[in-house]
Amino acid sequence: MNWIILIIAGLFEVGFTTCLGKAKHSSGNEMYLWYLGFAVSLIISMTLLVKATQTLPLGTAYAIWTGIGAVGTVLMGIFFFKEPADFWRIFFIFTLIASIVGLKAVSS
Repeated sequence: MNWIILIIAGLFEVGFTTCLGKAKHSSGNEMYLWYLGFAVSLIISMTLLVKATQTLPLGTAYAIWTGIGAVGTVLMGIFFFKEPADFWRIFFIFTLIASIVGLKAVSS
């Protein structure tokens, strides 16, 4: 169950970084709503990460959490913020995904 909690925590990490990106391109009340989304997502992500590390190894959980966040944030940047999607970015995203899967495979 804590692996699922960790995955959800990683998805909320993607949420708070996406909110930061959207706030950067907003102004007025809309900007403050994105910052509110950032704060809520951050709190949820950290709370779930703490919960997951109660039974999962801390180093593994943190690496997987940041990996999910990194991959998700890069993908959000490509799809929603028109960031480049060249060969090397995609190649290293796949190596990061392989590393996350590998950590899960060797962890209990």
